[in-house]
Amino acid sequence: MTIVHLLHGPRLVVALKGDLDLKSAGELRQALDQLIDRFPDRDLIIDLTEVEFVDSSGLGVILGRYKRLSARGRSLQLTGVRPPVRTVLDLAGIAKLVTISDHLPKSPVR
Repeated sequence: MTIVHLLHGPRLVVALKGDLDLKSAGELRQALDQLIDRFPDRDLIIDLTEVEFVDSSGLGVILGRYKRLSARGRSLQLTGVRPPVRTVLDLAGIAKLVTISDHLPKSPVR
């Protein structure tokens, strides 16, 4: 899995490429936790545009980061979710917890 991050206004955006499964979950969990600690005042957007498959391990990573961010008063948003991945998120109930959008929100003008 490829993990790339950037700052987008008041948000931290993490773009993923590859499957979000048992093989990649540990690496992703560690990377996201390090970024959340590094940027504690930022909400997190995970860009799933290049993710075609998510299994229960991947769902666990998303749910765990949601809980971690919520405890800090921060939010998690998913963007670029493909239909098969959206189906999995819906069935797991994650779509009821986090905002899912088609595109990144516009960055505020400063």
